[in-house]
Amino acid sequence: MHLYGTQSINENGHLTIGGVDTADIASEYGTPVIVYDIALFRARANAFKETFRKAGIRAQVAYASKAFSSIAIYEIAKEEGLSLDVVSGGELYTATKAGYPRERIHFHGNNKSYEELEFAFEESIGCIVIDNFSEIDLIKEISEKRKQKMDVLIRVTPGVEAHTHSYITTGQEDSKFGFDLKNGQTDEAFLKLYQHPYINVLGMHCHIGSQIFETESFRFAAEALMTKMITWQKEYDFICTVLNLGGGFGIRYTEEDKPLEPSAYVKEMATIVSSMTDKYNYPIPEIWIEPGRSLVGDAGTTLYTYGSSKIVPGVRTYIAVDGGMSDNIRPALYGAKYTAVTANRMNEPHSTKVTIAGKCCESGDKLIEEAFLATPVEGDLIATFCTGAYSYSMASNYNRLPKPAVVFVENGKHQLAIRRETYDDIIRLDIPLSNVESGEVL
Repeated sequence: MHLYGTQSINENGHLTIGGVDTADIASEYGTPVIVYDIALFRARANAFKETFRKAGIRAQVAYASKAFSSIAIYEIAKEEGLSLDVVSGGELYTATKAGYPRERIHFHGNNKSYEELEFAFEESIGCIVIDNFSEIDLIKEISEKRKQKMDVLIRVTPGVEAHTHSYITTGQEDSKFGFDLKNGQTDEAFLKLYQHPYINVLGMHCHIGSQIFETESFRFAAEALMTKMITWQKEYDFICTVLNLGGGFGIRYTEEDKPLEPSAYVKEMATIVSSMTDKYNYPIPEIWIEPGRSLVGDAGTTLYTYGSSKIVPGVRTYIAVDGGMSDNIRPALYGAKYTAVTANRMNEPHSTKVTIAGKCCESGDKLIEEAFLATPVEGDLIATFCTGAYSYSMASNYNRLPKPAVVFVENGKHQLAIRRETYDDIIRLDIPLSNVESGEVL
């Protein structure tokens, strides 16, 4: 049984996280509830920063907050001195409400609206990562109208295809993101930007995928971008001061996953950049990275209560929990795999094979196809590990199920970060068509 971060087993045989008994969390906040191990988040953030420091390379470690966005997690990221990636006006608005330093906010996205870009200018954020030619036109228009400068990065697809699921690869040529590095789009974008009076091109950005367990892809991406940067120096006497190599660093969901330490990815990046800058006498750019999943993924654990069961003789045993695809769509969306434990009976043999099903009205609502638990008893507390990334962020009200609570734990203390939705929350935006008694149309 693999435990993550500060997880342990107490004298009652219960799973604890951050020194807090998960049974106590479930009793106080109900289930489903997503519990975040804040000490693990902090440790990962510092591991990335410390590796750059030891390498003597200027860097920014930006939390890719699409993995999990909330005011509270932004406050933690701010405390750790991280920069912040946002991909929508909603995430940017949340960041402002968290008091995030505007100069450390980077705005991504392949279809930013005029209103979202104008919001970014109004807040004077640190950088916009430009994704396409339409966006170039919008940024030019807004900056000229406001007579306001803005730092930008040019997002490119370097033609590197990471070994990951096709839905989460983004660096290959056939991608909805960025300018193609090989067909001349990147050069065309650069020429539209680099002498503009209000637009300051810092450099280039790429993101080659997610759940990557090797460093070779990052080396190829760094080589491709550095080669282009050196070309721009020769042809236009232009120096890129920033090289953003994105994120995608893998975590351990199951025993099949073999993640590397954060330092391994960073060292590979630092090595290739230092080598090429020395060879071509190019000023070493500041390296930016964007860990998201690797900061919050295995820091999150979802607690469920086991309710009903069904035995299909000779096939499988289903146990149903009080959540499902409404709070974790990833297994149904692209076959993501997880592990689970019986959190209130950790010391008992976990040898009973079951399929953990959700309560949504979908045959495909199965959280784990093959889980091994203590012999299930109705009312058991089931903990699913590594749900910190893209669970709450992708949660829905399918079947009009309320979204779960989110609780932060650290040093024996627990705190509500997002309250559980109520039925009133679910209908809050609904508008009745008419009032039958008065005949008034609303």
